[in-house]
Amino acid sequence: MPWVQLQIPADPDTAEQLEDLLMEMGSDAVSMEDAADQPLYEPDPGTTPLWSQTVVTGLFQSDRDTEQLCADLRDAWHQQTQQELPEIAVTLVEDKDWERAWMDDFQPIKFGERLWIVPSWHKAPDPAAANLMLDPGLAFGTGTHPTTALCLEWLDGQDVAGKQVTDYGCGSGILGLAALLLGAEHVIGVDTDPQALEASRENARRNEVADQRLDLYLPGDDPDTRADIMLANILAQPLIGLAPRLAELTRPGGDLVLSGILFNQAREVMEAYEPWFIMDEPEQKEDWIRLTGRRKTG
Repeated sequence: MPWVQLQIPADPDTAEQLEDLLMEMGSDAVSMEDAADQPLYEPDPGTTPLWSQTVVTGLFQSDRDTEQLCADLRDAWHQQTQQELPEIAVTLVEDKDWERAWMDDFQPIKFGERLWIVPSWHKAPDPAAANLMLDPGLAFGTGTHPTTALCLEWLDGQDVAGKQVTDYGCGSGILGLAALLLGAEHVIGVDTDPQALEASRENARRNEVADQRLDLYLPGDDPDTRADIMLANILAQPLIGLAPRLAELTRPGGDLVLSGILFNQAREVMEAYEPWFIMDEPEQKEDWIRLTGRRKTG
């Protein structure tokens, strides 16, 4: 069955109100897209930022009277806002197996020499490798973003056997689970989002490491266990604020791995960690940076 797609331009002040209206009018799905290729890097805590130019899209069943639907939308919008609704772009979208198409976009990815990230519905290309089976539907990190890839490539190049690892801002658990599959003894994962911790637990069960080797915590509940390897793939400003805590949780001589940092933010983040760590030169992938260092022993 084909669908009727309505696309309406909006700004941050009206996008969510327009989303609600489309749902009230019977839309089966509503999405928002950036209309001007504007990146959103670091939202303030507790906020849900939107692009300055947003397109709100609603999908309706094809048996709807499109002219009447658009007229009803304009009338309802005017009643709510006393403003005219921007021009509505109407297109007919052919039906397809959206879930199948989405799954086809995720293929196994190799990082370095030993590590593969494998979507849960695929077979591992190299059964002898460290294969991390991951469900991208759980979000929070799938290995496709340069920041995650930088950290995975670093892990693949290290001897992590027997190491204590902390993954601060663990998301899907991808970094900590990769460390376990590469031989780490124990991983502590920390994240502010309980849903992220649940994603980590589910991925741990899928990879058969949901035992005494992985513990997950909200910030403030995590123990003061010192890590041999401290991983934090977050964003620059949170990383700067976390510098004293991450230093406290890294043993002398331990490794620090930071990402989620844009190229022009690297120096500021390095300076925040230099009181405790000997920092290396940044490694870059696209616009993103990985910082590494070793905890000072004195």
